[in-house]
Amino acid sequence: MDTKRYARFLRPGHAVTGVRDKTFAEKRARWGSEYAHTIVDDHSRLAYSELHPDQRADTVTAFVGRALDWFSALGVQPRRIMTDNAWAYTRNRSLARLLAQHGIRHLRIRPHTPRTNGKVERFHQTMSREWAYGVTYRDHHARDRALPYWLDHYNQRRPHSSLHGRPPLSRVHNLCGQDN
Repeated sequence: MDTKRYARFLRPGHAVTGVRDKTFAEKRARWGSEYAHTIVDDHSRLAYSELHPDQRADTVTAFVGRALDWFSALGVQPRRIMTDNAWAYTRNRSLARLLAQHGIRHLRIRPHTPRTNGKVERFHQTMSREWAYGVTYRDHHARDRALPYWLDHYNQRRPHSSLHGRPPLSRVHNLCGQDN
């Protein structure tokens, strides 16, 4: 589990268009950021992600609860969750209670070692390249509306080299509930 920050904008910026001209009002206006909270399953590479305006503890706990419900609906029952050492993960009592209720062990990576959490870091790299900066959006609202469609494509149709060209959903067993 990890987060990635994306800037809000009202017109496409230089990261997509290459044009660096901004009016003084645009430079002075600070639109802020939104955070993509993401959990990636280690085995299947299924990804669940939501955009939120902050990284507060209550936001993280609510996100994890919805993510666990989503994974559970697909038949994926996590036993461990790995995060970095951000305050919202390590000092969050409500998150600790939620994980304890589900019998999930919380693993923390060594400080300053993001490669330990490499699958979600790589997912964020792909997400930035294909979703956030791979398409020119009118504004951040249009980009936000495109996220569910891109996640659906990523999980159900996009081939993964680590999965021998298959999408993550192909690694989920008993998807139809036939193997009881």
